[in-house]
Amino acid sequence: MAAYAICVRDGRILLARSPAWDGTPEWVVPGGGMEHGEDPYDTVRREVEEETGYRVEVTALLGVDSSHRVFREGFGGRSLDHHAVRCVYEARITGGELRPEVDGSTDLAAWHDLDAVPGLTRVRMVDIALRMWRERPATGHLTAQRGARLPEA
Repeated sequence: MAAYAICVRDGRILLARSPAWDGTPEWVVPGGGMEHGEDPYDTVRREVEEETGYRVEVTALLGVDSSHRVFREGFGGRSLDHHAVRCVYEARITGGELRPEVDGSTDLAAWHDLDAVPGLTRVRMVDIALRMWRERPATGHLTAQRGARLPEA
């Protein structure tokens, strides 16, 4: 279970950068995993501050995304059955200063023009969260467009 925040200001989105499994830097939506007993609302506020230096006010719950995938460990290795449930919130910056995370899963935080996002090396969760922000689905759940599958994150 995780919680993420879309922070858009003046046509720009706040993203954090994280190394992929192969070490390639990828842009991610600020947020992350819930701690035991933590509410997702508190998780998103904590995670955004940890990863970007900003304090935020949650302004909306945009939706919940669920991803279920089975991975293989190496050639002929055992299967890893992974199910992620992610709350996506809209948030507004209320304080703090932009800075990179210290000793965490990300190494940089930056604002990007919304028009530039398609050209960034990013995780699919960025696209899912942006689509939730744009569409604001009444059910909180995205549907596939014209027969296409929703991207896995």
